[in-house]
Amino acid sequence: MPSLASDLAERLAQRAESVCRHYLSNGRRHGAYWLVGDIRNTPGRSLYVRLQGPETGRGAAGNWTDAATGEFGDLLDIIRQARGLHRFQDVADEARGFLNLPCVKRAPQPSASRMPRKTAARRLFAMSQFFPGSAAEAYLFGRGVFLATPPQWLRFHPHCYYRPDDVTPRQSWPALIAAVTDLEHHITGVHRTWLDPDGFDPHRLGKAPVEGPKRAMGDLLGHAVRYGVPDDVLIAGEGLETTLSLASAVPALAVVAALSSAHLAALLLPATVRRLYIAQDRDPAGRRAAAHLSARAFQLGCTPMPLLPRGKDFNEDLRAHGLVALRRSLAPQLHPDDRSRFLPAET
Repeated sequence: MPSLASDLAERLAQRAESVCRHYLSNGRRHGAYWLVGDIRNTPGRSLYVRLQGPETGRGAAGNWTDAATGEFGDLLDIIRQARGLHRFQDVADEARGFLNLPCVKRAPQPSASRMPRKTAARRLFAMSQFFPGSAAEAYLFGRGVFLATPPQWLRFHPHCYYRPDDVTPRQSWPALIAAVTDLEHHITGVHRTWLDPDGFDPHRLGKAPVEGPKRAMGDLLGHAVRYGVPDDVLIAGEGLETTLSLASAVPALAVVAALSSAHLAALLLPATVRRLYIAQDRDPAGRRAAAHLSARAFQLGCTPMPLLPRGKDFNEDLRAHGLVALRRSLAPQLHPDDRSRFLPAET
């Protein structure tokens, strides 16, 4: 039985051009596509919505891609952004109104705490906002991280629930949402970093003033948060900020964040990778995780190579010494072929 979201998306896809004319009114039709500047209805041609095609699957009608940012989605995402909605039920109500569908009383939906964790993770990511221009992007800027290409698997949620324990009433804080995906790019979990709503606080490095401002949920073992598409070379590390610091320094090289030392040791590797750089935190757990992952990589025919920060981790290096210094410290640790292939020429 199709879910409410998939049923509405298919119904909207059957009227894709009408949806675009209503919610993306600054665009225009060009052949089998509707062209507009972006999902915020800015005039231009970067975002294209497929108006024809199968109802489901790759190349389906209603699917859209922004060539400038790499963002993608379906017509429900367009409705959500156009109306500034956050809750899925509000998006569904707006879609049903557009489609002239009768209101129906639905059975109460399970709360996120009663859902399977993987399902709750996927729902949270789906209802989060796009990363560019968000407070999540500002948080990473405050940590010295600048990403040349908008990240596909990072988003922002303005009111993400936080509950320190089972007895304390839940709160809501803005949060950086990172999707944890498997090797086939299916979402298996999310990582949440709750943020300071008053801006970047250097004493907390921009995180919310709560106990444990970082948490992950879902199926994490073997999976990771990914930035870039790996070919034969990959960087793997623990924390999100430290791996994204490396992505800032070497933007042409794909990186993954396993989110903990235990998960780094168990990381599953793409079959195409032949050289694996392991970004090792300078602590006993980091050394053990790097050793375990190195042994597994070697057994898979992949050459492991360590990357060692000057300080505790690579984000500390980036904040303390800057981007150019980080690149210079990485250069002698890279294989000669990779130095010429991935590092900027001025390094």
